[in-house]
Amino acid sequence: MKTRIALMYGGRSVEHEVSVISGIQAYMAIDKEKYDITPVYLTKNNEMYVGEDIGKIESYRDIPALLNRSTRVIMINEGDGVHMVSHKAGLFGKKTDIPVDLAFPIVHGTNVEDGALQGYFKTLGLPFVGCDVTASAVGMDKYVQKAVLKDNGIPVLDSFIYTMADYEKMESLMDDIEKNIGYPVIVKPFNAGSSVGITVAKDRSELSKAIDEAYSYARKIIAEHAITKLREINCAVLGDENVAEASEIEEPLHSKDILSYEDKYCSGGGKKTGSSQGMAGVSRKIPAEVSPEMREEIRSIAVKSFQKLGCNGVARIDFMIDEETGKFYYNEINTIPGSLAFYLWEALGMKYKEQLDRMIELALKRVREEAAVTYSFDTNILSGAVLGGKQAGKLG
Repeated sequence: MKTRIALMYGGRSVEHEVSVISGIQAYMAIDKEKYDITPVYLTKNNEMYVGEDIGKIESYRDIPALLNRSTRVIMINEGDGVHMVSHKAGLFGKKTDIPVDLAFPIVHGTNVEDGALQGYFKTLGLPFVGCDVTASAVGMDKYVQKAVLKDNGIPVLDSFIYTMADYEKMESLMDDIEKNIGYPVIVKPFNAGSSVGITVAKDRSELSKAIDEAYSYARKIIAEHAITKLREINCAVLGDENVAEASEIEEPLHSKDILSYEDKYCSGGGKKTGSSQGMAGVSRKIPAEVSPEMREEIRSIAVKSFQKLGCNGVARIDFMIDEETGKFYYNEINTIPGSLAFYLWEALGMKYKEQLDRMIELALKRVREEAAVTYSFDTNILSGAVLGGKQAGKLG
């Protein structure tokens, strides 16, 4: 019997459109002889839809029309497992009931990649591909992940984090950044991806605008030194916290101080069009032109970072090289990378179909491992529990 997989993409995120591209790329490549695949579109309100045209990229040119001819579903946990069933079915309407063995989320950004969707799956009791709740949450928090990795000897740039309370005292906030970091400085939302809301500031006027921009996408921001002569190097990792391997490394090419959203997803840095191929369409050098020694060091640190963060499936780790000093630093991790970084594995001879298959196998391996863990503890504590009154006692 085939494993029944709900391949999910979209969601309430500023990276919604990118996720649709990544998801449909995977749907086109996955082994449908081995798996029973149902593509599931998550709207910007996180409503789930299935239908004949959900897996066709051209259908997303008119999303309202697509939804009108598709079926909204919800997930429920029945005695025999998880099912996707019709959200509403009229008296004579066709009722949808799709059993699901495994979820495969290919989603990017806050509300979906950050552990929220993974927590929903855990609550349902539905196994899923990719990082667990903790690794997903830490992987989206640019400050926390660096703190974890710094404790494990990974080279990172010092970061400073600021809250909404700091934003209310703008002049003091800028004074603090100038004192602790100076210029140039890079300001980022603490949990956004795809370079959204990220700006390099070279003076106080630019800093004020950068802070406003970052806070428009998150309730906390981070600031760190901006490397002037910067090279960005990316490396993907496939595996789990016990066994993992690194892909080829790449150097993405960009038009500004940093790799922008337009560099990543829009042809020629112009307007977004339906021709975008997601991260697979970025201009890049594969392999990156670095020394053999640096290549292996970057690949080794990528694996170490992946495992120290407790990741599973595939992730892409982005590094920065300071050409003035020759040093390189961990920048951030993408726990569900655009296009699932398949192009980095194809550079080593691994076809996308094989990569997806291995990710599914890793998810099923985790299911087997978790089945051996005890999640309940037999006790009769409730039989004698009394709340209130003279007989109330401590329960802990």
